[in-house]
Formats: sequence, structure tokens, C-alpha cells
Amino acid sequence: MKKLLIVEDEKILRKMYLERFEKQGIEVFSSDTAEGGFKIAKKEKPDLILMDILLPKANGVSMLKNLRKDPEMSNIKVLAFSNFDDPETKKVAKELGVVDYLMKTDYTPSQITKVVEKLLKKKQ
Repeated sequence: MKKLLIVEDEKILRKMYLERFEKQGIEVFSSDTAEGGFKIAKKEKPDLILMDILLPKANGVSMLKNLRKDPEMSNIKVLAFSNFDDPETKKVAKELGVVDYLMKTDYTPSQITKVVEKLLKKKQ
């Protein structure tokens, strides 16, 4: 069974995606903070992390940096999705190896679900 970690501080969005992916037969974990997401990633080693960039306290970029520094987690695929349309943040996220940086406003939940499913089907 594929494992997905959702790091999203908006409770309604997090719950909606969690339910969607569980229905697809994916084992889903979630956190509303970068710190919590990092701890879950370390324990569960998900196949993919769907991560918001704007999070309380530490942001998604700081979590990405920590993931890439940890040999056990440096190869975990990360899909960034955010409403934060900052070119510098996008550049840094890409340099840290995100598979893509999706703008929430440009995608419907169904489209994001399809992107995640496609990434989970690809071999790492």
C-alpha cells in the first residue's frame, strides 16, 4: 500500500484530501505543521508528501531543507501546493527537489488528486 503524508494547516482541505486518498486505497497521514509533518515522515517514510508552503511557525521550505539533510528521507518525493505565488520561494522549492509546485487556485481538488495518484504510481 502506498503511503501519503499531507502537510496542510487548513483543516477543511486536509480532511477533504485525507478522505479522498483513503478512498483510493492509499495509507494517509496528516499534519498541520512542518514540525509534525517531519516527525511523521521520519517514522512512516511516505512515498509522497503533499505539502503546503505557508504553514504556522516553520514553513514548508524549512521542512524541505530538513528532509533533504536527513539521509533516511532525502529521496522522498514532495509535491508543493500553495497559494503563495512567490518566484523566489518557488525557485528554492525546485532547487530542493520538489516534483512540482502547484498553485491551489489553479487546480481543483480533483486535479490535485489526479496529480498525486500519478506520482504515487511512478517508481521512485
